[in-house]
Amino acid sequence: MAAVYLYLNAALYLIFAVWMTLSPWTTAASVGYEALSSSGRSEFLVIYGGLQLGLAVFYALTASSRYSQRVGILFSVCLYAPIVMYRAVTIARFWPVKSNMLIIGGLELVPLLAAVFLILRADA
Repeated sequence: MAAVYLYLNAALYLIFAVWMTLSPWTTAASVGYEALSSSGRSEFLVIYGGLQLGLAVFYALTASSRYSQRVGILFSVCLYAPIVMYRAVTIARFWPVKSNMLIIGGLELVPLLAAVFLILRADA
């Protein structure tokens, strides 16, 4: 079950990395980055392309070994918990936001809850 979770994360981050790399300006505008300077474009591609590709590789590597799967799951909690928390606070703070921000927030909550479930299941 842990390997499936980690491989799903790897696949999602790989898809996001490719999507952000091939269509960065459309994607940037859809999440609210209306105008980016050259530096901003570079930063957007680095974070939304490069970092997500790195996460895809990390998740694939941790999924491939039973010994590293727990590390991958714990990392997921460390990654997703602050993201979900920040998302909730910023949505409340900057309301109203685009509906896709709510969808993205829901999509971030799912892997957090799944990781917590896997940790609790393993500890039981």
